Amino acid sequence: MTEIDELGSAVSETKGWIENLGRRLAWHDQKKVFLALIAALHAMRDCLARDEAVHVGAHLPPLLRGLYYEGWHPAGRGSLRSHKAFLDRIHEGVHRDVAIDPEQVAHAVFTLLAERLPAAELEDAKSATPSPLRRFWPA
Repeated sequence: MTEIDELGSAVSETKGWIENLGRRLAWHDQKKVFLALIAALHAMRDCLARDEAVHVGAHLPPLLRGLYYEGWHPAGRGSLRSHKAFLDRIHEGVHRDVAIDPEQVAHAVFTLLAERLPAAELEDAKSATPSPLRRFWPA
């Protein structure tokens, strides 16, 4: 496979995640879906311990992985351990759009991740998630 083919595949895989999330949220605006996906991934990344955040990131499609790590400062992690801070981070990421429910976004993104992470990594991610936020994972 050439580099161009790999890039095309990475774009396609990322679009698949965006389309899947859009269906879950029943949204048609792909830009809004994309913003919500990145906001929720950043919020989740920032609530996890550094090593667990890296393990989760390793299972994302290449383009999403790059966006997941964008702006990350591993030494400053742990700031989103409360329910309110977590949801505020998502809401900020979608430009405080009052039509967007950050809880709905969190549930949808965590469900999407639960379907795509390997079983062992999913269990590790769930147990590493701060207890006030574990309810966003599907049962």
